Amino acid sequence: MPPASTTTPAVRRQIGSRRRTSAPRRPSPPPSPPPKRTKLLTEVMEKAAYAVVEREDYGDISCEQCRTGERAEELLLCDKCDKGYHMKCVRPIVVRVPIGSWICTKCSGDGQGRVRRLSQKKIIDFFRIQRCEKDDIKDKCRSLQDSRKRRRRSLVYQKKRRRLLPFIPSEDPAQRLKQMGTLASALTALQMEFSDDLTYLPGMAPQLANQAKFEQGGMQVLSKEDIETLEQCRAMCKRGECPPLLVVFDSCEGYTVEADDQIKDLTILAEYSGDVDYIKNREHDDCDSMMTLLLARDPSKSLVICPDKRGNIARFINGINNHTPDGKKKQNCKCVRYDVNGECRVILVATRDIAKGERLYYDYNGYEHEYPTQHFV
Repeated sequence: MPPASTTTPAVRRQIGSRRRTSAPRRPSPPPSPPPKRTKLLTEVMEKAAYAVVEREDYGDISCEQCRTGERAEELLLCDKCDKGYHMKCVRPIVVRVPIGSWICTKCSGDGQGRVRRLSQKKIIDFFRIQRCEKDDIKDKCRSLQDSRKRRRRSLVYQKKRRRLLPFIPSEDPAQRLKQMGTLASALTALQMEFSDDLTYLPGMAPQLANQAKFEQGGMQVLSKEDIETLEQCRAMCKRGECPPLLVVFDSCEGYTVEADDQIKDLTILAEYSGDVDYIKNREHDDCDSMMTLLLARDPSKSLVICPDKRGNIARFINGINNHTPDGKKKQNCKCVRYDVNGECRVILVATRDIAKGERLYYDYNGYEHEYPTQHFV
């Protein structure tokens, strides 16, 4: 006989009340992906960043502009179309052999030179403009009136005292947004960040290396009045009151700067900004906008400003061809290195009255006379 069940009635009721669970369902197989459409080689070549089939022999390469293969050491090969261009034939010209890849102007397209329009919010965020409270409006008006009073002084008095003048921003806020928008578009096209200051990064020159007392032969000291003017210009820029300048793209000169209003002689246009580094670390750098900051008695301590990753509108002001009389006539501003509270700073100043629509030029060889400008337009 089977053994008697030892389960109590309460336990039996509990077991009997349990519900049977349904068997787990098997997950349905994922839908098969749609068949891939084979792309044509021409489509791949159009979208590819660099799709060049290397040749076995480059001996027959010639310049697409002058149609000659002379001066082979100056021929650049485009990393997209594999065509050749002389460094002085391409526009804008290339002063130094680029490090890494290089794309010609035809392959880069108009997108690189197009000055795009940006919204007001993007411009304010890009330049980190400080929003002013209502209480600050009176102070802003006073500063603008003070700057206008200074401009009413006679030209003889200005020349005698040689005091620098603050720039006068455009009164129309929409016009100022347009001016800042052109600068933001140009900096974005070059993958640069905006900065109005000298930047000191690890692995480069420290801030302690930038001392005017290291300058060979001494450096011109900026007066107390001019320092106040410089700080006034910096404060206006932080409020979004920029100098009346536009960044435009020229197919021959590249990015360049033109006056959007009349600018008086001795007006501060901008302060050169960027990363500070030793000259010895940049001997083989292909950046064509480096600016001398300090020429030390010890050459290993000389400094340069490198606006390749950070900078402002000073980076886009072009240089003159100082080998021709016509080139020298175009100069309307200059870069001056000053001792500002013991630190070296580079300031761009107007050397004469500049009319609206006139492009800005200065002499790249203001100090060393080593920059090759004989091929400048």
